[in-house]
Order: sequence, then structure tokens, then C-alpha cells
Amino acid sequence: MSHKKSHKKSQNGDDGGRLIHGDCIAEMAALEAGTVDLIFADPPYNLQLAGELLRPNNSRVDGVVDAWDKFEDFAAYDRFTRDWLLAARRLLKDSGSLWVIGSYHNIHRIGTALQDIGFWLLNDVVWRKTNPMPNFRGRRFTNAQETLIWCAKSAEHKRYTFNYEAMKSLNEDIQMRSDWLLPLCTGAERLKRDGRKAHPTQKPEALLRRVILAASKPGDVVLDPFLGSGTTGAVAKRLGRRWIGIERSAEYVAIATERIAGVTALADADLETTAAKRSQPRVPFGNLLERGLIAPGETLYDRMKRVKARVRADGSLAHGPLTGSIHRIGALAQGAEACNGWTYWYVADKKGGLTSIDRLRDQVRKEMN
Repeated sequence: MSHKKSHKKSQNGDDGGRLIHGDCIAEMAALEAGTVDLIFADPPYNLQLAGELLRPNNSRVDGVVDAWDKFEDFAAYDRFTRDWLLAARRLLKDSGSLWVIGSYHNIHRIGTALQDIGFWLLNDVVWRKTNPMPNFRGRRFTNAQETLIWCAKSAEHKRYTFNYEAMKSLNEDIQMRSDWLLPLCTGAERLKRDGRKAHPTQKPEALLRRVILAASKPGDVVLDPFLGSGTTGAVAKRLGRRWIGIERSAEYVAIATERIAGVTALADADLETTAAKRSQPRVPFGNLLERGLIAPGETLYDRMKRVKARVRADGSLAHGPLTGSIHRIGALAQGAEACNGWTYWYVADKKGGLTSIDRLRDQVRKEMN
């Protein structure tokens, strides 16, 4: 079946959103180059299913059997993949990035195309499903994951958005890893029509929430060239992003339109996320002494109080015969090549506990802001 058929209809919302009914390649070609901050794409899987998939009780599995997922052969799918990726790359700002999700059927072919075109791969993220569909035939392992590839426009374009501190905050102050344990879309979130799934591969909002929070800022433009049931548009609207969705199915356009219209955007104050420290004002350790938060002669400790150093009047530390900055002495005390002194050193507080000097730096930054 051809994947170029288009019945164009554009709906511009007053919420910063735009839903376009048409073929993604043709419609992306009509958009202005270099205007998109983030692209999330969930392209056809090209499952190449032959026959029905049945459960042990002979009931039919409601899987992907739609025409949009069918291609003549792998060569046709590869041409389609290259065409939409080229169109997407043209739309990205130099500071933008692209996320694409797929299963083992298609993600490796997409990965090859991404590198051939010139995208720079940043991460592959494994979405591990807590409730995967079992392998009913018992001939393979249960397929419990999908893969997301995150990439910048090229190796030279390194100013892409990554809200590292926000992802760390979302993960209870632990650096977020590239394996995400999230459930499939079920329950009240799963859209249905006449008792059946409205879309066979509806993605959970939790997945899109992570992608959009990680790689964009409020007010940024988020594009989904395969909008489907509208998950990307719904999450982008809620998170204060402008969005563009392209969808070739009139049925899915109607579903997405109704769904997104029912979403309320968060208040500006609720959209604020933890800022990356590198983007905040620089505070030398000596500023803490100048502001009286730490006094010359005080002792700094590591978190376990196994290592200590004395603060000198010029903001340097003395550890036995060794002297130097908070970073140098932290490294030497551990026998390491480098150390982030801000997170390594603590000072005794009035309650007999320890306070990170990084918290004192944050206090100074708040005053500066």
C-alpha cells in the first residue's frame, strides 16, 4: 500500500497546538525549516504479520493489523524511513533533538538510517514494560521491551536540551538510567471505541512525559509526525509546550482532537523544573566565606566523617601537608584523579549534623537571583 496518500486538513488550536490531517512526509515538507525543538516519532512497525494471532483459548489478539503498518518489502520500508527522517531533520533547530521508538521489527533498521543520514546518537533507552503481552504461541521469549533512540541533529550540534537535574529529581535525586520501567497503556487511560482499543499501539502518557520533560522547555515546539491517538499532543499541551501533530487517518484525527481538547495545561508555576547547575550563576567557594556561611578555621568533612580538611582564609583547604582547592584536596584525599568538591565536602551544622557545602552554594545562588 502507498504511504503517500494525503487528505490535508489543518486545525490550529488556541492552545499553541496544530493538528494536521495528511501524509507526514508531504506535510513536513510544507513546514518551515529549523522551527522545531523536539520531535517524537512512533512510526509504523512493519510487523509483517501473516495470519491472525490467537490466544490459547482461540480468541483473537487485538494487535496491529491495520493497513498503515503494511509495506511491500523491507526496501520499501527503508525508503519510507529515510524520507521521513530527512524531512524531520530539516525541521529541527540546530539545538533540537529527535526521539524515535520502535520494536525489534524496525528499530535497528531505523538506527542504521539515522546514522547514515547524519544524526548523532545520544542514547538508546529501553522501555521495559511491567505488564507485557505474553507470547501466546510459546515459541519465543515474552517481548517485554521497546527501544527509544535519542539523537541530536549531528555530531557538531551539541547544544541540544537535556534537563538532567529534572530527570534526576523525577528519579528521587538519583541519576536517571536508560532503562525505564513503565506499564503499558491500560485502564482509564486506554482509549476505546465500541468496547475495543481505539488505537492498537497507544503509548502511555508517562513515557511521553519523560521524553518531553527531558528534552524540551516550556514554550518549545514539539512535533509528532505519527500522532495516532494524540498522546504526544496531550502531554505537550499539559506541559506548556507548543505542538504539531500529523496524522493520515481521519479516524485517529477525530480521536486525537477530542482527547487533546479535554486536556488542561498546567499553570506556569507548576511547569518550573530543577535547573541544571551549569546554567546557574557561578559561585566560588570563597564567596561562602565572604558571606559568613563558612568561617576560616572551620573543618570540612566527607559524608562519612572519615576525611577532614581545614578551611583557610583565602578559601583553600589544608589536609595534612596538602593544600589546594575544594576539588583538588577532595581528589587527593581519595586518591582519585578528579573530584567535585561541592558534593564531596560537608560542614558541621548547629544541630550536630552535617550540611553539604553545595546546599550553602544554592543559598548564595538564590540570593543572587
